[in-house]
Amino acid sequence: MPVADDRLRITYQLTCTPGEDPEAKARDIAFEQTVELPPAIVPPDIAARMVGRVDTLDPLGDSRWRAVISYDRVTVGIEVPQVVNLLFGNISMKAGILLTGISWQTTLLERLGGPAYGIDGVRGLCGIAERRPLVCTALKPVGLSAAELADLCFRFALGGIDIIKDDHNLGDQESARFRERVVRCQDAVARANAQTGSTSVYFPNLANGSPAVTEQVEFARAAGCRGVMVSPLIVGLDTMRWIARSTGLAVLAHPSMSGVFFQPDHGILPEILYGEIFRVAGADGVIYTNAGGRFDFSQATCDAINANLRKPLGALRPGFPVPGGGVDAARAPHWVERYGVDTILLIGGSLYAQGDLTRASRRLVDTIRRVCDA
Repeated sequence: MPVADDRLRITYQLTCTPGEDPEAKARDIAFEQTVELPPAIVPPDIAARMVGRVDTLDPLGDSRWRAVISYDRVTVGIEVPQVVNLLFGNISMKAGILLTGISWQTTLLERLGGPAYGIDGVRGLCGIAERRPLVCTALKPVGLSAAELADLCFRFALGGIDIIKDDHNLGDQESARFRERVVRCQDAVARANAQTGSTSVYFPNLANGSPAVTEQVEFARAAGCRGVMVSPLIVGLDTMRWIARSTGLAVLAHPSMSGVFFQPDHGILPEILYGEIFRVAGADGVIYTNAGGRFDFSQATCDAINANLRKPLGALRPGFPVPGGGVDAARAPHWVERYGVDTILLIGGSLYAQGDLTRASRRLVDTIRRVCDA
């Protein structure tokens, strides 16, 4: 939750090895994340202004401790790179440190901005007035031509899929160059919408760094795209924030590479990385690997991600949870009832497996409508 603007408070779970002093471990974090010098040689005035303060240190049992470390706003700064470096920079290379909570400063939240559209804005962008979960699918596999991907896009849009996105592996491969793919897929969605009266949208994947990503953004926007997908841990969290605040495009965040943070007793809790950090950095929707799919998130973790994306967080708009990673179309009613209407269900493989993509898509969307109308 947001706090008064004097200090940013970060909660860590510390796991101590035999003989390791938890107080010294917490104090080491406070210095390592700021001045990076032994305490004895840090000038007192610098230490007072810049070094983190260990506010509380409480035992959790089993050699684990909860430490709350706070930082003055001068140390925190107002830019995504500085903030993320402070949250989990050098200490990511140490052991037994798990980031479990952040008490955000209200002025920092205002500065970073969060989602440009949020849940209600993405609904409007997709032309969906009814209160139901949105449905998303991915164009795959990599290796298809731009024309073949556009044909998939057309068939999904005919079936009423709300958001048709590139797979995260689609970059600028020779088989389907970015510019040709974007033009063809956007045209395919427009043609399908004209036939059905639906309002499906296409989100291309942005996989380049600066300055190429700025050219891709402009090209996608000029082609008529209303949003994009990025993998923020690959292209950069601040790149995602720039897209969200400067381009007028909605942003879906993909979790690629985030698994490196989810280690036993070390890293960043998924609900903090996806539900707070990605949201604060501008994601309108965050894709995560759902329970029961081909990855190993627990149901409790998924519920916590959903809660953090939607919870009040200063003046930030809530973001859409986007469970994926093996969500079966046959179980869509279960996930609608579990997660509610403010969700985007990302369903791919089980639609492809049915062969007729338009019929499978229409059946899925109709099923979701019936569940919500019941």
